[in-house]
Amino acid sequence: MVSIETKIRVRYGETDRMGYLHHSVYPLYFEESRTELLRSLGMDYKQMEDNGILLPVRDLSITYYQPAFYDDILRVKTILNMIPTAKIIFDYEVLRNETKLCKAQTTLVFVDSVDRKPVRPPKEFLSILEKKLG
Repeated sequence: MVSIETKIRVRYGETDRMGYLHHSVYPLYFEESRTELLRSLGMDYKQMEDNGILLPVRDLSITYYQPAFYDDILRVKTILNMIPTAKIIFDYEVLRNETKLCKAQTTLVFVDSVDRKPVRPPKEFLSILEKKLG
């Protein structure tokens, strides 16, 4: 397992009339934390895209337990449990202190930027993950 925690403060404009963090914002938080996890493993989204590989989201599922509110400091825990093939699966937990507010999962697919067909992940990235995930 490889994981990272990203701290994010809820901004006023991200809340709805009830004062809750709007449900549509959570995927943006997942993306921020996922990007940091990949960066920590030596895989930069921009560099990968410059090398002709895109990573679109195929699936997203979220289960909400409790709301977050304006000015809450949240911890977005992003977890990678498996070595990717043409797809990569991330699990997430959003916590306020020790209270779990939601859990989620995304599946992204490595695709060629020209023909948009699935491809294998970059070899350097796989090598790093094989060492970490054994």
